[in-house]
Amino acid sequence: MRAVITVVGKDRTGIIAKLSDTICKCGVNILDISQNVMDEMFAMVMFVDIANCNVDFPVFTELLEQDGYALGMKVHCMHEDIFNAMHRI
Repeated sequence: MRAVITVVGKDRTGIIAKLSDTICKCGVNILDISQNVMDEMFAMVMFVDIANCNVDFPVFTELLEQDGYALGMKVHCMHEDIFNAMHRI
């Protein structure tokens, strides 16, 4: 069971630290991460393994969204099955 996390907003220090701390506390493993800074805009995509997540998936997504709010960024987490279904033709 995997999920895709996207993060977008103005670049600042501590973005990855804050999000990875929450991810770790929930028992989720980061499988892959890609991030880019364009001018002052930060964009990141994480692919995570949620098989051992110690909270319900909606709670996990809410915690990430709260982190994003605290950082002044938009954080979205989507289950891999939903992501794949949305991009299948």
